[in-house]
Amino acid sequence: MPLETLAITVLWIFLYGYLIVASIDFGAGFFAYYCNLTGRDHIVNGIISRYLSPVWEVTNVFLIFFMIGLIGFFPDTAYYYGTALLVPGSIFLVLQSLRGSFYAFAHYGARNSKAYQFVYGVTGLFIPASLATVLTISEGGFLEKTGDEIVLLTGKLFTSPYSWAVVFLAIVSVLFISASFLTYYADRAKDTAAVKLLRSYAVAWSLPTIFASFLVFLSIHQHNPEHFANMMDVSWMFLLSFACFCGALALLLKKRNYGWAFILVMLQFAFAFFGYGQSHLPYLLYPYITIADSIASPAMSQALVIGLIAGLFLLIPSLILLMRLFLFNARYVEGRPVRK
Repeated sequence: MPLETLAITVLWIFLYGYLIVASIDFGAGFFAYYCNLTGRDHIVNGIISRYLSPVWEVTNVFLIFFMIGLIGFFPDTAYYYGTALLVPGSIFLVLQSLRGSFYAFAHYGARNSKAYQFVYGVTGLFIPASLATVLTISEGGFLEKTGDEIVLLTGKLFTSPYSWAVVFLAIVSVLFISASFLTYYADRAKDTAAVKLLRSYAVAWSLPTIFASFLVFLSIHQHNPEHFANMMDVSWMFLLSFACFCGALALLLKKRNYGWAFILVMLQFAFAFFGYGQSHLPYLLYPYITIADSIASPAMSQALVIGLIAGLFLLIPSLILLMRLFLFNARYVEGRPVRK
């Protein structure tokens, strides 16, 4: 496998990990606020709090690895995306700071403050919407290069059907992934009322997710026909993604095997995410950056690959240990004291 292909594959794995872990986190925060608003917080708050407490601080590790690796492997991305994403990136940082601060306020300070829970819950939807801007810009047509100056065509970005389709998909995917996992988590806790409510959320957000996916397909066809043609070359990956979605929805509707349902949801997004990534190659940014032209020196890239793979093998066991100690510890999940 060429070095640049190996590099982008490792980075894409980190980004996929962030997609799943962050979606559960962001969606959990929103559902906590929504249930508080509708007077059903007593049903799910215990489940959500037990999930968020040990996890919320480690969510961004995947994103940090991805960003460091991306700039290290492909320095040109800093030049092009750095200018273009100054405003969206600043918005992301502000939202992330607000979310972290208000999580602490809502859970360790004024626990009954609806204002704190509102900020924490809503920023969890705005953050993926702001990050989706990166994927939108990568399709080309939103940047203009004049000499050495890169200009983001803000008006075109905000009036593009493709841009809004990606934002819509980002938001509904977060809610679907999170509700699917929390349903399984509530089932592990043997909390029948929480299972019933969270399962209804998972089913409710399933159809908007698949509808948004088709919208993105259609808008890519209009916005970037070359990428759409490449997607058709790996259409089997998207068909498998849809098959996994149908399997997950069937299990949710049958009210059984919620763990397998969530695994199918993860596979659904894995096939779609990696199919999108493969069809996007060799471009990192249409038409300016390709993985072959912009890679750093081979020696540095090899060192980065080794470092990132080592980080991946360190991160995954750490997450498994975290899950065994907290998330999948029977006593902890059920809200009982954990034995020392």
